[in-house]
Amino acid sequence: MKPFDNFVVEIESRFNDTLTLSNGQELFVDTRFDEFAHRTVEGKVIAPPFKYDTGVKEGDTLYFHHHVVIQKGQQLPLDNENHYLVKYDDEQTLACQAIAYKDQESGEIKTLGGWLLLEKIEKEKEEKSSILEVVSFEKEVIDCGRFTTHNKKSEHLDVKEGEVVYFRPGIAYEITIDGVDYLRMRPEDLMYVKT
Repeated sequence: MKPFDNFVVEIESRFNDTLTLSNGQELFVDTRFDEFAHRTVEGKVIAPPFKYDTGVKEGDTLYFHHHVVIQKGQQLPLDNENHYLVKYDDEQTLACQAIAYKDQESGEIKTLGGWLLLEKIEKEKEEKSSILEVVSFEKEVIDCGRFTTHNKKSEHLDVKEGEVVYFRPGIAYEITIDGVDYLRMRPEDLMYVKT
């Protein structure tokens, strides 16, 4: 298979619907209650697009937008029900569902299509009482992250790896890659560097 301008990936399941306990017992998770958090966002690359020089090879792990698996939207039924099409656009970041990939040889994570990955910064929680546990249902406002690496669309920015950058609250999309929580961003969404 030689896709023109998209990736083809193989995934085991559209949802991460099992948990393995420390004793090896496997539990089924009903994903209907928090479907968004359980969607599969990674797969093994079966074929990279031949139109673009992405650096991605067969066998690498591709991390993609959760829309790829919604309602079997981009499933390729041609030869295998576990093959999915991941849209790629080198020019328009919002049109690119491929966020990053992990090189199977080096283990290095590299971004794709203009996307940036910021490490999520856990904010310190203020403890209001030493006797009572205060439960809050307020959602954490995420407005900053730690810059990881540049890509060709961010090279013009005067920001270095490890610096804390700020953006509009609500613009970030969280994604876990190789066990690390990241925020997926476009370079144009960054507002300033903390000094």
